[in-house]
Amino acid sequence: MSSWLLRGTVMSIVHIAARIILSIAVVTAPLSSPIWRWLAIIAVVLVAMIWGGVDGIKDARENADPDDYADLTVRWLKVGVMAGLISCLVSWILGVWSPVSWLNGIGQADFLIEILAGGSFITLVVYVPAFFGVTFGRFLIRREQRKAEQQGEADEAATQQIAPV
Repeated sequence: MSSWLLRGTVMSIVHIAARIILSIAVVTAPLSSPIWRWLAIIAVVLVAMIWGGVDGIKDARENADPDDYADLTVRWLKVGVMAGLISCLVSWILGVWSPVSWLNGIGQADFLIEILAGGSFITLVVYVPAFFGVTFGRFLIRREQRKAEQQGEADEAATQQIAPV
């Protein structure tokens, strides 16, 4: 299975779970729904950011030269599009055809609105944090590599000063 398919499937499941939990919260406590909406968005953002950071760390460790880094930008864009489309489609189906009353809060927007607007929003909610996570993960590894190089140069300079010529 391709790495972006796995990530897209997991991010779709995370978003669908967040929308189901949000729908339950909106139906049971409608006055606190803004808080639950922010928590749902934050949960999806954190998962994408952490997973992107892990990808960035792994990629930077595999490739010491930044010119050899893998193209994680396109990978996470595919993940975002997949998560947006699948999660919005499933949420629309659950909202329109579900016999369970607690799913009434999941939203019942028109299909095209749900897919285009919702899918675009979820694409950005997944892609942008993952991109920042990748960048931050790569930054951490590059910083460690620079520190190790500086330490190695300092050790080499110290041994050259001690050794007789």
